[in-house]
Amino acid sequence: MKVEALDPPRTFRAGSVELKDCGAIDLEPEEQVTFVTPDGGEYDVARATWGFYATPSVNGRLPSFGLRAALARNDEAKYFVLIVERGREEDFHRYCERERISVVAWLDDDQTLAALDADARP
Repeated sequence: MKVEALDPPRTFRAGSVELKDCGAIDLEPEEQVTFVTPDGGEYDVARATWGFYATPSVNGRLPSFGLRAALARNDEAKYFVLIVERGREEDFHRYCERERISVVAWLDDDQTLAALDADARP
């Protein structure tokens, strides 16, 4: 793993939010980094030879760390996978309203996942 910190961070706007790009992490295949929250949540990103596991299992490890995955869509028909901390859903809903984002599906719901799985099968 190689880490390149940006000091000072590059700042830019994403909707109504100003973000700080703090750097880059260059992972080799079969390497992983873990992001942590003050409440003990963990979010892993792992590199494989074919690309990335962008999230831990959305109906297993992710919820066990107090995090939920949502498939969301903005008003420009761009789709995102957003990770929401349990207990912060009210903040998330306010953010979605302000940014004109709608939740297409919560990806930690077994019924939703089963329906998506059934739709994906030929």
